[in-house]
Amino acid sequence: MPLTIEVFSDLVCPWCFIGKRRLDRVLASPAGEGVEVRWRAYQLAPRIPAEGVDRARYYEAKFGNDGSRVPSRIAEEAASEGISMNFAAIRVMPNTFSGHRLLHLAEESGDAALQHLLADELFQAYFQQGLDVGRPEVLADVAARVGMDRRTVIDYLAGDGGVDAVRAELERAVDLGISGVPCFLLGGTFPIPGAQSAEVMTTFINRARERLADAG
Repeated sequence: MPLTIEVFSDLVCPWCFIGKRRLDRVLASPAGEGVEVRWRAYQLAPRIPAEGVDRARYYEAKFGNDGSRVPSRIAEEAASEGISMNFAAIRVMPNTFSGHRLLHLAEESGDAALQHLLADELFQAYFQQGLDVGRPEVLADVAARVGMDRRTVIDYLAGDGGVDAVRAELERAVDLGISGVPCFLLGGTFPIPGAQSAEVMTTFINRARERLADAG
């Protein structure tokens, strides 16, 4: 039966990148048939100013290191999904609100595949290319890679498009009790916290389908 998976995520979360690639493996399997993915906003550091902050200073203040080295566990898990993290290239810790607005704009196009593809491009831009995904110009460039109109994105981000929608998504995450990402919400009811393996996600998806069918 059809199933919607809402992915609560943040652009600066490496586990969200890993979780996205694992979800892709599920989507390419029989368990992924009839699944529609929607990306939802979550901010790990909402108080960062709109222009972002120096990432090294942010990490030194928060974790006691400059954040340039990829923790071994993240590196191993990422490599298992074909991802090469490049933390040393990242210079800015951005405020991700505008990035979430861009993802909302992609969803408004009515093409769920576009939003899903854009999410991957944004993760690549930040974690592999070190780009500042808080800047409208950078976001417009990334959007253009997936076929979105760059000028439309610039104008959208310059206005208030998607602001209320993203705020509503952030509030909904709080209401749902989501305190970390990624979190995959199946059928609006069944959460999968964390970047679980493709096998675990498949099991949860099958169970969610069974329960939704029983309830319906």
